[in-house]
Amino acid sequence: MAAHQRRAANTRAWIVFLDELGVSLLPQIRRTYARRGRTPLLRHRLNWKRASMAGALGYHSTDPDRGARLCFHLKPGSYDTVGLIEVLEQVKVFYRGERVVLVRDGLSANWSRAMRAGVAAQDWLTLERLPAYAPELNPVELLWSSLKKRELANLAGDRLSNFADATEQGIHRIDANPRLP
Repeated sequence: MAAHQRRAANTRAWIVFLDELGVSLLPQIRRTYARRGRTPLLRHRLNWKRASMAGALGYHSTDPDRGARLCFHLKPGSYDTVGLIEVLEQVKVFYRGERVVLVRDGLSANWSRAMRAGVAAQDWLTLERLPAYAPELNPVELLWSSLKKRELANLAGDRLSNFADATEQGIHRIDANPRLP
């Protein structure tokens, strides 16, 4: 274990779960209700543009009264190592330099050489890996599920900005309800 990992393990820290989600502008069809005989129609342009979201949900290890903290990042395209390093910089600012134990899945960009080299130089950050095929251990997955079922359900936007606006509304809804995070 590296020296900075031992220091983080012996001090109070935020336990932060990180997860990424990629979506396209194709609508996510969900159930809806309509008057009898009036089948709802969902019109959209066949658009394969993609966007990606990263969510970091943190809980303080020794002070549960501090509540959960949600940090969110949205970008067009998909995440690679450079994009995830940007997310880590945002997490650093969000947690104001406090110690963070970051729990992530096995996405290859999370564990690339460049990522490991960048993280090794950080004294505020310790990395932990979730077991393979265990999304139920990551609470951010539940937030994605909530977003998909409410704000992103049946959304037929023409631009990524429509998707970004709906996602931002969902993040505010989730963050405003202390039970959700």
